[in-house]
Amino acid sequence: MTALEATALPLNKITYPPNRRIPITAKIPVPQNRRKPTRILVSSYTGRKTTRRIAKTTMLAVLKTNDSAAAEVSAHPVKIVALVGEGSVSPLKSTPWEDVLLHTAEKLKWIDEGIEMTVFPDNLHKTNNPIVQNIQRELSHADILVLVAVTNQESVTWIQSNSKKVQNIICFDSSPNLTNKLGGSFTNTENKGNIFSKLKRKKTNESLEIYQTVYEAWDRHNSDDIRFSLLVIINAYIRPISVLKNLRAKGFSTLNCMVKNCGQQILNCLLDPNCRKALQCLNKCSPVDQVCNYRCIASYESPQLEAFSLCVLQKNNCLGLDAQIPQKPYAHPMLKFRGENLCHETAEDLFVGWLGNLDWSWRVVAGQNPAYDQFPCQYQLFYRGKAKGSFWYEPVFQVKTLEGNLVWRRRKYRVKRANIPGTFYFSVLDNGVVSKEFWTIVDVCDNLSWGLFHYSGAARVAGQSYTGAVVVSPNGEYPDDKERWRLTSALEKCGIKEWELYTVDNCSCENPPLGIPEGSSLLLNIELNNLKYLET
Repeated sequence: MTALEATALPLNKITYPPNRRIPITAKIPVPQNRRKPTRILVSSYTGRKTTRRIAKTTMLAVLKTNDSAAAEVSAHPVKIVALVGEGSVSPLKSTPWEDVLLHTAEKLKWIDEGIEMTVFPDNLHKTNNPIVQNIQRELSHADILVLVAVTNQESVTWIQSNSKKVQNIICFDSSPNLTNKLGGSFTNTENKGNIFSKLKRKKTNESLEIYQTVYEAWDRHNSDDIRFSLLVIINAYIRPISVLKNLRAKGFSTLNCMVKNCGQQILNCLLDPNCRKALQCLNKCSPVDQVCNYRCIASYESPQLEAFSLCVLQKNNCLGLDAQIPQKPYAHPMLKFRGENLCHETAEDLFVGWLGNLDWSWRVVAGQNPAYDQFPCQYQLFYRGKAKGSFWYEPVFQVKTLEGNLVWRRRKYRVKRANIPGTFYFSVLDNGVVSKEFWTIVDVCDNLSWGLFHYSGAARVAGQSYTGAVVVSPNGEYPDDKERWRLTSALEKCGIKEWELYTVDNCSCENPPLGIPEGSSLLLNIELNNLKYLET
C-alpha cells in the first residue's frame, strides 16, 4: 500500500472521507431539474444547464464572476457594528449572544486583519447611557450593522432612526420591524415591473441569493458559520475576501481544461449509477453545507467519482484553486510531559497513546469543526511503521448514509515530524484529492486520561482550508471535573471556547474495523500506569 492510499475495509458499502476532508461537491449537469447556480461558491463546482450531448457538452459549469473579484484587497479596514439583544442567549450551549459575537470578532481577525467588529448590547432605550453616543459614533462609519436578537421596540425605533446611512444591515432572530439591507438596497422580493426594471431585478435576485447563503450559514448555529456569514457579505458588497475568492471557478478555462483532459472520466461518472447519484445529491446541497456534501459522498461514492475528482482537481487543477493551510490561530505545543522536556519520540508516543493496551490509541470525545469533528464513534489509531522513521494515523469512524445506514469508514495518513517536538505534518489522498494538515499536541494529561490535538489543513486544488481540534480520552468520555480547568486552558491556547465543541456520540459503536498492520511498533518512552482504563 502506498503512502497516500486509502485503506480497504471489509465492508459492503463504499468508503467515505475522513474527519477533515474536502467534499467533491461537483455541480455537474445531470438528468434532472437543477437549481440556478448561486454567486457565492464554497464547494468546488456549480451546476448549470447544458445540452444532453453528454460525451461532448455535459461538463462542469462555472459561476459568473466580475473582474473586480480578482482585485487586490484594499488596505481600507472593514468596520462592523454588532448590536445584541441585552441578556439574549444563543443556541450554542446557551452561551450569551454577546460572548459569541465577541469571539466572532476575534475569529474574523484570523481571516483578515483589516476586519474590525465592535459589539454592543442593545440597551439603547436606557436614558443617559454613555454607550449610546459611542454606538452613534461607530455607526457613522460602519460598513455593516449586524443585529442579533434585538426585539425591544425602543431599541428598534432607535436603530431605524440612526442606521439610515449604513449600506449593509443584516438581522438575525430580531424584530420583524427591522429590515435587511445589502449594498444600499432593502430586500424586495416582488418580481413585477417592466423592461426598464430588468437590471434592478437581476441585482435583487443576486442579493436574495446572497441572503440565502448568509442565512443558511447562520442557521447552523456554530461559530465557524457565523463568521462565514459575515465574510460572505463583506466579499459581495465591500471588498474581496481571499478565502472566498479562491473558491470561485475560472470561467471558460475550467470547461476547456475538463474537455481537454478529463472527458472520459466525466463520461464514466455520468454513466455510473452511484457516481451520477452522487452528483445529483451534491447539486441539492447548499454550497456551504459540507455535512450534506459528505453524506452524499458517503452514500454514493464509487471508483468513478474518485477518478473524476483525481483528474479534474488533483492532476489538472481545472478550477485553478490554491488554498493554503491557515496560519491562524497558531496553537503552541506542550513543552513538557511528566516533568521532562518533550522530545519527538515522546510526542509520537502521546499520539500512540493506549494502542497495544487497548485496541485504539484514543477515542474522540468532542471536536470544534462543525463539518468534520461530529461523526459518531471516532477511533484514532497511531503507530510506527515497519520502515525506519515512518509513522501513520488511521481514523476509524461511523457515518449515517442518506439511506439511514450506519457504516464504518477508515483512512490512512502519512505523518512526519515538524521542526518543533509536538508538531507534525499529515497528508492523505482522499477521494482523489490530496489534503495536507499541520497537527499540534496542545496538551496530554500525565496519566493519559485525556488529550487535546489541534489541526489546520488545506486541500490546495479543491480551494478549501480548515481548522479544528479534538478532545480525546481512552474511553470516549469527558475528563473528570477536576481536569476541566486544564482543558479549558488548553482550548484557550487554540483560540477555542468550550461552548464551540461538538460532543461525539459514542453510544452505539459495535464492531469497529480496528487493527493495524503486522510488524508495526508502538510506545518507546512512555509507560501507562492508569489501570482504570485497561479494566473497562
